[in-house]
Amino acid sequence: MGIYTGAKVYFVHEGYQGLVDGGDNIKLATWESVSMMLHLGGTVIGSARCMDFKEKWGRLKAACNLVKLGITNLCVIGGDGSLTGANQFRTEWSELLADLTKGGKISAEEANRSSHLNIVGMVGSIDNDFCGTDMTIGTDSALHRIIEVVDAITTTAQSHQRTFILEVMGRHCGYLALVTALACGADWVFIPEMPPEENWEEHLCKRLIAQRGRGSRLNVIILAEGAQDRNQKPITCDQLVSKKLGFDTRSTILGHVQRGGTPSAFDRILVIHLMGVEAVMALLEATPETPACVVSLSGNMAVRLPLMECVQVTKDVTVAMTEGRFEDAVKLRGKSFQNNWDTYKMLAHVTPPEMKSNINIAIINVGAPCAGMNAAVRAAVRVGIIQGHQMLAVHDGFDGLANGQIEPIIWAQVGGWTGKGGSNLGTKREMYEELCIPMVVIPATVSNNVPGSDFSIGADTALNTITMTCDRIKQSAAGTKRRVFIIETMGGYCGYLATMAGLSSGADDAYIYEEPFHIRDLELNVEHLIEKMKTSVKRGLILRNSNANENYTTQFLYNLYSEEGKGTFDCRMNVLGHMQQGGTPSPFDRNFGTKMGSKSVLWLTNKLKECYRHGRIFANMPDSACVLGMKKRSLVFQPLASLKDDTDFEHRIPKTEWWLRLRPILKILAKYDTVEMDTSEVTAMEHVIKKTGLVKGGKM
Repeated sequence: MGIYTGAKVYFVHEGYQGLVDGGDNIKLATWESVSMMLHLGGTVIGSARCMDFKEKWGRLKAACNLVKLGITNLCVIGGDGSLTGANQFRTEWSELLADLTKGGKISAEEANRSSHLNIVGMVGSIDNDFCGTDMTIGTDSALHRIIEVVDAITTTAQSHQRTFILEVMGRHCGYLALVTALACGADWVFIPEMPPEENWEEHLCKRLIAQRGRGSRLNVIILAEGAQDRNQKPITCDQLVSKKLGFDTRSTILGHVQRGGTPSAFDRILVIHLMGVEAVMALLEATPETPACVVSLSGNMAVRLPLMECVQVTKDVTVAMTEGRFEDAVKLRGKSFQNNWDTYKMLAHVTPPEMKSNINIAIINVGAPCAGMNAAVRAAVRVGIIQGHQMLAVHDGFDGLANGQIEPIIWAQVGGWTGKGGSNLGTKREMYEELCIPMVVIPATVSNNVPGSDFSIGADTALNTITMTCDRIKQSAAGTKRRVFIIETMGGYCGYLATMAGLSSGADDAYIYEEPFHIRDLELNVEHLIEKMKTSVKRGLILRNSNANENYTTQFLYNLYSEEGKGTFDCRMNVLGHMQQGGTPSPFDRNFGTKMGSKSVLWLTNKLKECYRHGRIFANMPDSACVLGMKKRSLVFQPLASLKDDTDFEHRIPKTEWWLRLRPILKILAKYDTVEMDTSEVTAMEHVIKKTGLVKGGKM
């Protein structure tokens, strides 16, 4: 993005140490130097702890190195310590220049050219321990590693009827542990922000026994490495194993396996691309008066927040935990963390009431199956039972409803459903007249084409499947130069999967229905690839949405590229097919489905009470049939009737799709010469303290 704007971009190798040492540690970055690296974990430019930068003399050397190269904009990717150091560097920049000029290290002219330093931060931390952002770089990838291990462990635990304790990273933040607990349906989770109540050992044993009594063959306990009790004494795996839990117990400490591996699709797209582009724009728009900012993620949006406000709130969390103000600590972590905690408490610690309500709620899966459906059903069933309702399962969609394939579904039946792909209830595509009862639609489709929601359950799992497949396909040509792959994705008329997979896998283009393309566009793409083959990057990747164009089919594209590329590159074609609908759900889909299912049943409970008159339910108002969707930053219920105007019924897609604004980034990253990108909308600086409430003296 920096090169696209006309800026010179430099790598600083080995973190602040490279900034201090200078020389070959600060190198000019080229387009080719960042090609073929999206699938690599860690950092290719290295990172190192640097004691020298904490000293004034070290920062003087760093400033001198930057001035000599004419660098006045610095993008720092790291934790709160790294970002605090960057802010200090910026604050004392004028003083450092004065000292360097006085000592004869730089000239007055050089000092004048570099009169101020702009700083933007991006948070790289698998713990997700930085306040102000929904997700830090690396968190989603770490969750993928954890869930892979949990899924493997639960199979053996179930076979032997064991209790497993799994310790995950999170010395000061319980995000990984909390989301893992939601994603695998754990019986208990220990996190630093909310230590267990007194006598927790007794409550834990009762909880495990109760779960076995409901028919469960295993128990799972998730432990954050920084977990402690109310007296600030550490809670460890060994300590839990030594407790008399009453079951055959095993423990596993994951350790640094959580830091490694290939980045997930979420980390590649929303975190890296969206935040990376926003970071460059923030630097270009900065003035000497602009405070140093950190680019954060809020829903599907990149936002700018004052760096030191975020650092302050992050420190306030630690203070709140130390002072025993645990509710404050959870609140300061942000809305997303608090919602996760509330959902976990409801599903894991609330006992179903003895007094039953007179409400029946049926759950039905409609349309093609996708990963995450079962997580939503599990959450809906258990929250309904907690509310005292009779929960019913409808098998095989509306067809099953019409034919009476309905049966009660109980707590134990949905145990272990969170990690299962597809639809355990079965699903079919049918159409019937509406019924005068409250209804809520949870978007669940790999195509992500439901009006009223930015994301659908199942789309993240499908996207990860496509991304990993593209990685492997490109790697298959490692020993073959000058090869172009044409890959067809699912999605119907919706180009979400093709576009996002294009971003996450570094594609040269992605053909979709929403953005019409013609023969001249195809010609330009071929010319682009011919030029690309002259560089050190000898591979190309083209994605095509299944219904992108009725005439320019995947086979047609393969034939065209093969013919026009003769003598320069050869082609291979892959149609990914139904593998995109299969597999175990991703951590995002498990968590998303769980929260959607829980929220839906609570909404239905209130709506049923509103519509209960004269001994029967009658609901015919527009707001009694809603879609529960993710809109930018929150989950909202929207009447189905209100979404008609924004729906293209013929092609089964929304008329407005948020992800289309990311399309220019795909072309920019593929190095097309002429790309139009709307940069007229300047992102305003938001304030994290106003949103969370700064804690002082125990008051919010």
